[in-house]
Amino acid sequence: MNQKPELLAPVQNFATLKAASKYADAVYFGAKKFNMRMNANNFTPSEIRKAVKFCHDRNMKAYLTTNIIIYDDELEKVRNLIEIANSADIDAVIVHDIGAIELANEADVDIHISTQANISNTETAKFYQKLGAKRIVLARELNLKQIKKIKEGINAEIEAFVYGAMCVSVSGRCFMSATLYGKSANRGNCLQPCRRQWIVKEEEGNELIYDGLRFLNAKDLCMIEHIPELIDAKIDTWKIEGRMKDPLYVDTVLRVHREALEAYFKNEYTPDKAKEWKKQLSKVYNRGFSTGFYFGMPTNKQIELKEHGTKALLKKKIAGKVLNYYRKNSVAEIQLNDRGIKTGEEIIVQGNTTFLKQKVESMQIEGRPINKAKKGTTVGLKVNEKVRKNDLIFVIKGASKEFK
Repeated sequence: MNQKPELLAPVQNFATLKAASKYADAVYFGAKKFNMRMNANNFTPSEIRKAVKFCHDRNMKAYLTTNIIIYDDELEKVRNLIEIANSADIDAVIVHDIGAIELANEADVDIHISTQANISNTETAKFYQKLGAKRIVLARELNLKQIKKIKEGINAEIEAFVYGAMCVSVSGRCFMSATLYGKSANRGNCLQPCRRQWIVKEEEGNELIYDGLRFLNAKDLCMIEHIPELIDAKIDTWKIEGRMKDPLYVDTVLRVHREALEAYFKNEYTPDKAKEWKKQLSKVYNRGFSTGFYFGMPTNKQIELKEHGTKALLKKKIAGKVLNYYRKNSVAEIQLNDRGIKTGEEIIVQGNTTFLKQKVESMQIEGRPINKAKKGTTVGLKVNEKVRKNDLIFVIKGASKEFK
């Protein structure tokens, strides 16, 4: 019997952490510095302890990403960050810079080698294992056969991405943003010029090759229709990409993968169910789907040439904000500054530490039950759990009965 893999969720703040906690076995996140998503919300060093405790109280593991290139004048700051994480009882740090690996070993913290190291063969994996790696996050350019071979040849755990945004460069090691805009992807500041339209001409002859196409705009990885193949490859951890994404994305993607994973081990996984799960994934942020390198080299069919940004079927429309929360009655006083709402609509209440997804079941104005509330009004809204002052209210458009 194959072992059930760890389901690893991306988080950037307490709201996404809360969303992930319902389905994930573990989460990974960055601090304000030294991670590959510097433009994410990220935790402050002082919040790491609280985040780790939140995870451990729910039997989840917590991993800190410190996976950018490190310079000499930053080594002591990285050392301090690792020590803070260690004192918070972090389960591992995700690194790829050799200096960061040494600092983590000095602190006796478990290390996972980032995909940034581009580990593509057994000997490289063994090298990092000798440096103390408990887990290898494999290069994203490997197929299933290559992944199996590496797993068979090492003692460390292996981790691989199974869902989320893909980069056309080798395991995300790209210089395009730095060259064009002075914002380095390898320092966590990528401006994603690869997603834009480009005109490309041949130098000799001036032949037009691409005219305004997004020929570097890779579709998102989605392996939900290939769960048995992933299980067969004996990948220890399934990694979901998305540390820049909102709680709705984290909630939906982790729920779907949890359902699929559990279905497989109950012998209830079917191709028809997989197609339905893929439909649910299409509701949140995505650029279209592909299987990446898992079944061979990608072709131009796995590039989104024309459309920019998300193809998500669900749209969040801001309605207003929370003015007060009344714990005794589980009622939020909300001000509808941007649009009205009505009973039966799906809403999200979202803040720095809040993520609540529910239908509008009950509203009142001055004690009088209502079914509709217009823009510009203040109403009492029955909520399913605690919300906080200044949390934002969003109406979900494009939702259906599958909304959970």
